[in-house]
Amino acid sequence: MHLGRTASVTPLLASLLLATPAMPQAGAAKVPITTSSEEARQLYVQGRDFVEKLRMADGYPLFEKAVAKDPGFALGYFGLASAAPTNQTFFNALRQAVALAGKVSEGERLMILGLDAGVNGNPEGQRTMYTLLVEKFPGDERALTLLGNFYFAQQKYPAAIEHLAHAVKIAPQYTAAYNQLGYAYRFEGKYAEAEKTFQKYIEVLPGDPNPHDSYAELLMKLGRFEESIASYRKALEVDPTFTASLVGIANDQMFLGQGDEARKTLRQLTAISRNDGEARQALFWTAQSYVLEGRYPEAVKAVQEERAIAERSGDFGAQSQDTILIGNIWLKAGKTDTAASSFAEAVTLMGKASVPPEVKEANRRNSLFNGARVTLARGDLKGARAQAAEFARQVEVKRIPFEIWQVHELNGMIAIAGKDYELALTELGKSTDQNPRVLYLTAVALQGKGDRERARAAAKAAADFNALNGLYAFVRPEAKRMLAGS
Repeated sequence: MHLGRTASVTPLLASLLLATPAMPQAGAAKVPITTSSEEARQLYVQGRDFVEKLRMADGYPLFEKAVAKDPGFALGYFGLASAAPTNQTFFNALRQAVALAGKVSEGERLMILGLDAGVNGNPEGQRTMYTLLVEKFPGDERALTLLGNFYFAQQKYPAAIEHLAHAVKIAPQYTAAYNQLGYAYRFEGKYAEAEKTFQKYIEVLPGDPNPHDSYAELLMKLGRFEESIASYRKALEVDPTFTASLVGIANDQMFLGQGDEARKTLRQLTAISRNDGEARQALFWTAQSYVLEGRYPEAVKAVQEERAIAERSGDFGAQSQDTILIGNIWLKAGKTDTAASSFAEAVTLMGKASVPPEVKEANRRNSLFNGARVTLARGDLKGARAQAAEFARQVEVKRIPFEIWQVHELNGMIAIAGKDYELALTELGKSTDQNPRVLYLTAVALQGKGDRERARAAAKAAADFNALNGLYAFVRPEAKRMLAGS
């Protein structure tokens, strides 16, 4: 399992949280831990250990106890954010950490404000702070991992590998760096290096579930689904509550065409879930299993159940995300009016959320992306172009990489609809190949251009994406049909 692969905003941000600081050690300057309570410090370190092993549900209560012992413990709140099961708990904890950032060491301040910059759509500010952190603490493996994770999130994999490999070099027993390094190699397409790194991870951290889980995800990517399931089951033998492995098994089963078995596995996750985040995960992936089978009303029902959990806790941000997913499902089903209503409702819900203004602004900005897709699906090419132009104009102000990729993806969709396949390929080439929908659209554009061989290669890349990705179910069937017909 790598941080940032699950359904809600909090895990997507979690890759920026993994590298919490170490206690000072002789011979190497480490970011200090500022707290008035030794007991709080010990609880924090124990919680950090769980988070670094991707056991968030185990770490969260320890951070809660730490801040109870010392309410002024900035890194304690940072830890709470790192393990938060929901959007609401994440933002509440981050606000507390930011409020206390002026009362701690510079290293801690850089960590906290760097995270805050990322959340508020300022990746350049985040990079600057994490770079300063590494410059001031070049011997802190956690600081290096934090910067490596930042580059990973920006899909700058060579830079991520450089910093993560350095962390492994200076701290050969620091397992979190092995995990993320393996994923960086995987996303770079260096599968042999990824396999060696995950095997080393298993060797360095015996008796822990996540190394087996991470290796299983690589096997999934390689299409070795049965082997992947076996590796996930090894993780569960170590820790039956390691819910990420149940998600992985369910996805392997989906890709094997065993939808009923996948949903049975996800019901096991529901049965052992320890918080709202885990319960919501089970429903999110259940919905994906139905999308993969073209059973859209059942997919919507699963997301509505997911949303009901957020409603009970008053988490409007999570409700907004769920409603966007419902809109995407209805759009896929060809129900454009229902999709448009869902996308509009999502903006209203986010407006009620207890999140920073920048998050609400991003939600409104990205509603233009969804609105343009609805307009395009209605056959209004001129209207879609106008909405895409406004989306591009707003994105240009912030220049967040993910949103820039969306601009080019949307332009590619519109160019395909207008049968300008050369332009479509140019635009899609400026997006990201880590998006299976972009891969599929590239295949469509190449097919439209008459380049049959390259179209088949792109369709195969989309069909065999084989990853825990919320867009994959929306394109996998079409990509497979394209391959079958080529």
